Amino acid sequence: MSIQHYAPGEVINISPDGAKFESAKSETLVRESHIEVFRFILNAGKTTPEHTAAGAVTIQCIEGEVELNLAGQIRILKANTLVYLSAGASHTVKALSDSTLLITILLQRE
Repeated sequence: MSIQHYAPGEVINISPDGAKFESAKSETLVRESHIEVFRFILNAGKTTPEHTAAGAVTIQCIEGEVELNLAGQIRILKANTLVYLSAGASHTVKALSDSTLLITILLQRE
């Protein structure tokens, strides 16, 4: 069974989940050979393992507040802020409050 993603030209609602946060789920919105866009839900206090992306990445905070650790350099993202990371940048993300992120990866697949 294949996962249904949004089609080119289809409008995608990326509004904050707010009161519906408890039932919100992380999901891939767009997946093509050159780009991936996904909504990432991270509950307060949770931290991702250290990782790198398969290409350059933007992380946009839609709601909440997260701490981005880039090799020991801490950046705080709050709602309506965005950060760009170069391909291969190792990082972790810790939710300081219930948070929704919109992540875009420009893929470098062969």
